[in-house]
Amino acid sequence: MVPGTALTTLHGSQGPVHALCYSASPGTYILSGSADRNIRLYNPFPNRAEGSGGVVQPGKLIQTYGAHGYEVLDIAVSADNARFVSGGGDRSVFLWDVATAKTIRRFGGNHGHSSRVNSVCFGGAEDSVVISGSFDASVRLWDSKSQSMKPIQTLGEARDSISAVLVGGRGHEIVSGSVDGRVRCYDVRMGQLSVDVLGSPVTSLAVTRDGQGLLVGTLDSTIRLMDRNSGGRLMTYKGHENAEFRIRSCFGGKEGWVLSGSEVPRSTAAAAADADGEVLIWDTMTGTIMKRVRVPGRADDGARKKVIGADGKEKARRNVISCVAWKNDGRGDQWSCAGTDGLVTVFGTA
Repeated sequence: MVPGTALTTLHGSQGPVHALCYSASPGTYILSGSADRNIRLYNPFPNRAEGSGGVVQPGKLIQTYGAHGYEVLDIAVSADNARFVSGGGDRSVFLWDVATAKTIRRFGGNHGHSSRVNSVCFGGAEDSVVISGSFDASVRLWDSKSQSMKPIQTLGEARDSISAVLVGGRGHEIVSGSVDGRVRCYDVRMGQLSVDVLGSPVTSLAVTRDGQGLLVGTLDSTIRLMDRNSGGRLMTYKGHENAEFRIRSCFGGKEGWVLSGSEVPRSTAAAAADADGEVLIWDTMTGTIMKRVRVPGRADDGARKKVIGADGKEKARRNVISCVAWKNDGRGDQWSCAGTDGLVTVFGTA
């Protein structure tokens, strides 16, 4: 059964949410990164069993982490849940201690990125390497245990902004997606680079657990499942709108499903409400849309700023669901999403 019941909402963000992830196993907590420059740690179900009660109630905000000077654009959690890394519009990459809510390291300055950091992840033994991808078209590798301010390595083959980075399933590969429409795979052991040309700006990357498949989202409203070895396309997922914003997609249900947000809801129920968004869930093997999930938007209390277009007229408000995350460990099927209205919604089976 495809989980599409809203279980709880997570409040606190004063702007669009750009980054969303679960803690490592067992995935009890959720981290969000927002345009208001803060990172928030939530317990979505602090006082009750998951999905009980039948009423959508807000989760608990546990901690707020503040150090970025501009919007937070990506977050990644270490395997031991003791640290996480964040990147943002201030060109900085921060390594955080979860328990103390303090930064351990800041990677930046004269040897750092020259523009906003769009994507971050951990790599290496014991997550000792931090990897960052930036609007400056470079991928940089940082030693989290060293006090050196210089990156271990800089990968500068991209011709445009780096939108996504991850470590391949084989452990010694770094995969990057770029606005130049290419996915690059760096084998750091062999010193080799392979390039797959998609033809449209890449917005999202996700790798299968066996490392053989790569899920690639692009700005032509298409998500592709690619074969890592041959570069061939295994499946295509369509039905959502993605032509303007960076929208992240992910696997769910032990890779049985593919999830993605959308810029413009196509379902009748979602389109009827300006403040509502939409998430699509496909069958991974067949590419069939299994469910369109309406994401209720935040109620307009009159305090939110109006959006004025170039013509000077107020624009209709859209809740673009730009990030989705699946709880890979723990009990039950659960996922969360967030977007331009700043509200994080957690879904599962009732």
